[in-house]
Amino acid sequence: MSIENPSKERIKEILENAKTIAVVGLSANPERTSYQIAHRMQEEGYKIIPVNPTIDEVLGEKAYSSLAEVDEPIDIINVFRRPEHLPDVAKDAVQTDCKMFWAQQGIVNEEAYNYLKEHDFEVVMNLCIKVLHAVLLK
Repeated sequence: MSIENPSKERIKEILENAKTIAVVGLSANPERTSYQIAHRMQEEGYKIIPVNPTIDEVLGEKAYSSLAEVDEPIDIINVFRRPEHLPDVAKDAVQTDCKMFWAQQGIVNEEAYNYLKEHDFEVVMNLCIKVLHAVLLK
């Protein structure tokens, strides 16, 4: 089975309806791509929930060590981790109430994709959330 992202129309709908994005692997370093993209999405009005066990806070938001610790609703789980880590992140994701998993550009893992689909997730892989937001919602 190969990875198939939702249609551009569906992705636009997801982005229009989402309010909160949990960013797994969000760095506190402004030079890192995860920080820059999360910051831009925050500027676009989304609440960012940092998920990274090595930081306490970033972008003015309390950081959580894992998705399981997040105590508020999540609309999109946006992942900035290497592909080999995606199966573990997927297992954490299914323990949440969120049903939208987004692996950033360059990040693909078929095992994680299949696992998430088996658990009724919508899955985007290998696409940048910031770029699609700019293209589809502007």
